[in-house]
Amino acid sequence: MSELITPDLVQLDQDLGEDKATVIGQLAALVQRAGRAEQLDGLLADAIAREDKTATGIPGGIAIPHCRSTAVTAPTLAMARLDPKVDFGAKDGPADLVFFIAAPEGADQTHLKLLAKLARSLMKKDFTASLRAARSEQEVVRLVDGALGLGPAEEGPAGATTAAATPAAVAAGGAASGAAAPEQAPAAAGQRRRVVAVTACPTGIAHTYMAADGLSNAAQELGVDLQVETQGSAGFTKLDPAAIAAADAVIFATDVDVRDRGRFAGKPYVASPVKRGIDEPDVMIREALARAEDPDAPRVQGGGAGTEDAAASGQEGWGTRIRKAVMTGVSYMIPFVAAGGLLIALGFMVAGADIANIADDVLGTSTLWNLGEASLAQYLGAVLFKMGSLAIGLLVPALAGYIAYGLADRPGIAPGFAAGLVANFMGAGFLGGIVGGLLAGLAAYWLAKPQLPRWLGSLMPVVVIPLLATIFSSGLLLLVLGGPIATFMAWLTEWLSGMTGAGALALGAILGFMMGFDLGGPINKVAYTFAAAGLGAATAANTAPQEIMAAVIAAGMVPPLGLALASLVAKRYFSTVEQENGKAAWLLGLSFISEGAIPFAAADPLRVLPATMAGGAAAGAVAMGAGATSPAPHGGVWILPLIGNPLMFLAAVLVGTVVTAGVVVALKHVGGVQRKVADTERDVAAAAPAAATA
Repeated sequence: MSELITPDLVQLDQDLGEDKATVIGQLAALVQRAGRAEQLDGLLADAIAREDKTATGIPGGIAIPHCRSTAVTAPTLAMARLDPKVDFGAKDGPADLVFFIAAPEGADQTHLKLLAKLARSLMKKDFTASLRAARSEQEVVRLVDGALGLGPAEEGPAGATTAAATPAAVAAGGAASGAAAPEQAPAAAGQRRRVVAVTACPTGIAHTYMAADGLSNAAQELGVDLQVETQGSAGFTKLDPAAIAAADAVIFATDVDVRDRGRFAGKPYVASPVKRGIDEPDVMIREALARAEDPDAPRVQGGGAGTEDAAASGQEGWGTRIRKAVMTGVSYMIPFVAAGGLLIALGFMVAGADIANIADDVLGTSTLWNLGEASLAQYLGAVLFKMGSLAIGLLVPALAGYIAYGLADRPGIAPGFAAGLVANFMGAGFLGGIVGGLLAGLAAYWLAKPQLPRWLGSLMPVVVIPLLATIFSSGLLLLVLGGPIATFMAWLTEWLSGMTGAGALALGAILGFMMGFDLGGPINKVAYTFAAAGLGAATAANTAPQEIMAAVIAAGMVPPLGLALASLVAKRYFSTVEQENGKAAWLLGLSFISEGAIPFAAADPLRVLPATMAGGAAAGAVAMGAGATSPAPHGGVWILPLIGNPLMFLAAVLVGTVVTAGVVVALKHVGGVQRKVADTERDVAAAAPAAATA
């Protein structure tokens, strides 16, 4: 047996609720009761978050909710045959067959391939018909094992998908979208049309492979030679370059970035969310073939973004894309800040704060083998400080370079880094880096849009686009924008440096409030980005950026710690699952992982989030008012040796933790949560024996 599914993970002809969230909750509870997940709340939150990204209903009355979750301990399938059916977002109506796929965050390739294979099997009508006719849970398990190649049923292909058919295959019937029998795609006599495709979804378990099979089946009916590259969790094999070169067009059925998109440069293409490859595969193939005949059709740019208009392709609007690009830049910038800040802090620990003023002199006159007038501690401290300051110096160029990369892919990197260096030169700081990165990325993106002859198109991403985008973005910073931004940054630095008393308390409270607002969401990330990006301006004389960083870290530690404390001292207000979550939240909070509070917030947001915001504001205000500093952008309690004024830093965390715990307990008491928890615990206890004998 596969061990992925057992009879106690199957529910036949059951009413599991009126909506998909309730059904997913019931199936997640099955997984947890079977000992396959440690935390029901965590698994449910991850599954709902995945469902919110893209509906998991597919044609044929099937739904495949799925997720990766740290709460899952073993790859698991839970299956339900619903009565009545429930809407999971499929175009043809509600679903009666629901497979819930729960994969651990670090699932091994063998299990991921089996999960992918199951998803592909659900595209086969004979398999789903057998599931609907099954009379027992054991029979369902046998059918699934057979589909996975572990039983008597025929084994379907699990690797790369290739479909090639003769025109006679057109008579097979309509496609999944319900259209009439398709006509054969236009082609010259004796010539078969060729298309290549890439499918990918965020989790890479189900939709990736189902879209591949949907496109392959439609291609067979249309008499089209189709080869698909599935960029999923089970790994992928790149399409043969010869197949790409011979293709008339490309289909991108993806919800994430296509790996090595530049391979398809110059090809006309269709781009849509991965689910469209399941719902309307024949339509996508027809669109791709039509664009192959259209000289004005959009073509994949050489390494560039090459995206269609958002309305046509189903992609995000410009506001969302710019926000994602900025967050991409921040994520790539953080390692520079972390490495640089920690090296500088180590230099101070070895040689004292004065090393910042004499490091260049020490390194200019001393070597490891000839220290001269310097001591060994001074020399080593100077080495550490210089490495750190050089790494910090790359903060703004890295921020700008990868913002541009987020907008325009590889052609944006060089002009983005150049704009970041200009921002450094002019003293425009991280704000100048953000502006420069956006200018460089947008310039590179728009320069990649025109359709050019192939001989010129090959030069665009490596010569023309970097040159022109650099002239535009860096020139605009040098001539127009850099000066005003630098003036504003100088004023901001002076204001932060002179911040004392009520001003410091207010800023700390605001940043702490933001850190507790959405627990790792956009508001939380704005506060964190503001603090981390500002670390590059810190000096021995100006510690305000490090004070802001310390306040943000203290406030970010508070939500998990406060809820862990509340679930320990007021157990009657928390379910057994929440109490288990509380045990893990201690470590998550100490490590500055605000997301450790999400299971509590998902279960009771109206009481938990006000408490985390109040506790975060208290911690930020205390840390800022006390002047605690942090040269590192992450680490929680583990960077305590580097924290300036560590006792007050810990005091700020303690105050915020107590405030969070106190507020959440008070709100739960007022709301009568104790009675609801007791009722829930009784229901779970009553359901457990029934589940064990199902």
